[in-house]
Amino acid sequence: MAPRKRKATTLLSQASYDSSIFVSRDARDRYTDNILGRNILLERNVKLYINEFDDFRREVERRNWHRELTNFFEGSIDVAVVKESYANLYYPEDKAPKQVRVRGHLIKFDVDSFNTFLKTPVVLEQRENLPSYSRFCRLRPNPQELTAWLCIPTRGFFLNVESLPWKLLRKDLTTLAQTWSVLSYSNLAPTSHTYDLNLDRVRSVYGLVMKMDMNIGALISG
Repeated sequence: MAPRKRKATTLLSQASYDSSIFVSRDARDRYTDNILGRNILLERNVKLYINEFDDFRREVERRNWHRELTNFFEGSIDVAVVKESYANLYYPEDKAPKQVRVRGHLIKFDVDSFNTFLKTPVVLEQRENLPSYSRFCRLRPNPQELTAWLCIPTRGFFLNVESLPWKLLRKDLTTLAQTWSVLSYSNLAPTSHTYDLNLDRVRSVYGLVMKMDMNIGALISG
């Protein structure tokens, strides 16, 4: 009789889930099997001493990132809710989800909603329909120009097997570029891999160093 009892308990567990938290049983299973045990990379509050990295501080304030994007306080993130939102967010047939239901509330997951929440309006130059960073990303980057602005003298790209620019080591960056790279790792496109920068992240750090206006909601949602 014992095997039958265990089987019935298993079937009941598989059939039931808390519908006030999860949108489906599949979402509940993603949470318990894949997400619950993972660590969340929390956004960081950027702290600088007076007169230290003044250019960085002024640029963060010019972009209005000091109000929300880099101003999360200890304990302001509910990790359980974040993990539940990831579990509910994924739909196999929807390659670009625009919203997620979290504990009964429908949360929009689109560019405009991000910019509204972070208080980061998109800045466009006259007669342009894209910010300067978006236009830059459509161009083929000049590796020498990138390294001239980001790297200390004599340092540059590691090449791939096809002899094309592959990555920069973070230790080879200038102090200012390293500071922007930390913000990129922590608040724009979080990752635990911080030893080097691939070409996409090199572009984003270059755009920050060069004070290019960005659609930050598009960058994060992407």
